[in-house]
Amino acid sequence: MSKPLGIKDWKDDDKPREKLMLRGRSALSDAELLAILIGSGNTEDNAVSLCQKILAGVQNNLQLLGRMEINELKKFKGIGTAKALTIMAALELGRRRRLEEAVSSRKINGSRDVFEIMQPLLGDLPHEEFWIVYLNNANKVLAREKISAGGITGTLVDTRIIFKKGLEVMATAVILCHNHPSGTLKPSESDLQLTRKIKEAGTILDIRILDHLIITDSSFYSFADEGKL
Repeated sequence: MSKPLGIKDWKDDDKPREKLMLRGRSALSDAELLAILIGSGNTEDNAVSLCQKILAGVQNNLQLLGRMEINELKKFKGIGTAKALTIMAALELGRRRRLEEAVSSRKINGSRDVFEIMQPLLGDLPHEEFWIVYLNNANKVLAREKISAGGITGTLVDTRIIFKKGLEVMATAVILCHNHPSGTLKPSESDLQLTRKIKEAGTILDIRILDHLIITDSSFYSFADEGKL
């Protein structure tokens, strides 16, 4: 099988950089955008076809690509440490941009608002983390705090830490959030028990537990929406 043409041999309006300048960002495919980052391919693939192979390796899912570590990216011929780090840095910037956009609307009107704020923090993690969103009486976000981080299947949560921060920021309500790296949205029995325990402690301190979200890379489960609070 013959080697694909090098990008330098393409028509100018097909070259990723030139295409970006002439037609704008939205005109480029994911592979073409990645190709601009890595700059070159290998002896068998030009930059675009190499990036097509990388994306095919994650089912063309950018969320999955964002989870890849250096050694996983370096398995692709032509991707060394520098190119792997460039890809990881670009995807991290994209994640932070989504997070800033989500937080710019800081009033919580429902579970979807919480998901939009917290998914960029939790959706791509390979391990579980437990976070709290602290709200004032108008349901505006006062703070977000990571309470604990654990392994693939669980994390320990200390209710004293949750409410210590809540008292510091004068929160009147909190929303619990944690991720399931496995992708399952079904709450475990320990999830249910922990929610009840935190709700009981909040009642004593007059801090309401408005919801508990289980978050994955693309969806969420709301205890409040499902009548589990």
